[in-house]
Amino acid sequence: MTDALMGVYNRAPLAVSHGNGAWLHDIDGRAYLDCVAGIATDALGHAHPALIAALTEQAGKLWHVSNIFRIPGQDELAERLTDASFADVVFFGNSGSEAIECALKTARRYHFVNGQPERIDIIGFAGSFHGRTYAAINAAGNPSYVEGFGPRLPGYVQLTIDDEAGIAEAIARPTTAALIVEPVQGEGGARALTGEWLKRVRDLCTAHGVLLIYDEVQSGMGRTGKLFAHQWFEGAEPDIMGVAKALGGGFPVGACLATREAAKGMTVGVHGSTFGGNPLAMAVAIAAFDEIAKESTLTHARAIADDLKTRLTDLAARYPDLIVDVRGKGLLIGLKMIPNNREFMALARDHGVLVAGGGENCVRLLPPLILSHEEAAEAVTRLEAACEAARAQLAKAA
Repeated sequence: MTDALMGVYNRAPLAVSHGNGAWLHDIDGRAYLDCVAGIATDALGHAHPALIAALTEQAGKLWHVSNIFRIPGQDELAERLTDASFADVVFFGNSGSEAIECALKTARRYHFVNGQPERIDIIGFAGSFHGRTYAAINAAGNPSYVEGFGPRLPGYVQLTIDDEAGIAEAIARPTTAALIVEPVQGEGGARALTGEWLKRVRDLCTAHGVLLIYDEVQSGMGRTGKLFAHQWFEGAEPDIMGVAKALGGGFPVGACLATREAAKGMTVGVHGSTFGGNPLAMAVAIAAFDEIAKESTLTHARAIADDLKTRLTDLAARYPDLIVDVRGKGLLIGLKMIPNNREFMALARDHGVLVAGGGENCVRLLPPLILSHEEAAEAVTRLEAACEAARAQLAKAA
């Protein structure tokens, strides 16, 4: 492994070679059942034929032009997104961080053009994750992400999800611009917010002229069995939403969706991107969207999620000394562990199944939406082998 790379990743000792469907192969020829999927990004698995076809065809035509020209693929994908959601307009970037950055700017700009430039405060929540750009880390407020990067940005307020009174008070402040939240927290420990919570916050924001931003970078694009997680609940629509990850099926694409009213301040020259919405990205994302948005794909994702959660709940009942909770929504699943989650991730990898970490000592399962029932059963079999190894380690240590 080279030392020419900046040392910002704590990488697992696995060098990847290729993938197919829900399986990932390393350079030594070992196959792993991939329940990370690029952290909820490879929603259609590895090397999906529709994505390969779209990428190959577009690669022979045009890769990149500036946004000073019309890019027809942007119109096509934007129409798909707006037809399938609350939104009227879309801005394309390259990542979830960029989608959230645009969302935050859109919210503050809305109040500025409404003659209320003092409304800059963004309410965020402990345990959230919104990306790694400077505004995104301040919106989430995780101390380990903001430490060492100078003073905290002004206008960012952190609360806890359970502080009902504090949330109501903060929304009512005359300097509040927006509230940003993940309908299902990913890195925060696979915590799914209830419809009651989302609707209460939606009503409070509406009453006080505050914009509601959803971060559906991880929970969106079929991950919960609906195209977007908040669509499980009526009356909980946001004003602005960030999506990315599975939107490109593994190709870098991000999007900020908004109502026309919320985006009224996003006029010529106030925002932009060199690579965002390039023809290559749009071609792949259109193909990914069309596959993910199929009712057959979403129905399958819901069935697999139910199957996997049932199997994992049974696993937790057999290993109460290791697993204390099965949580999440759809195929964004968290296992709250008693042993160190990072150590358990390594044991799972040793037994041929890849899982991700998460807050509150959770491991996350984020398999592709195309996971089969047989593969779901195999994943739990391999996790059970990891549980046996963890139990043996604990017995030895005792």
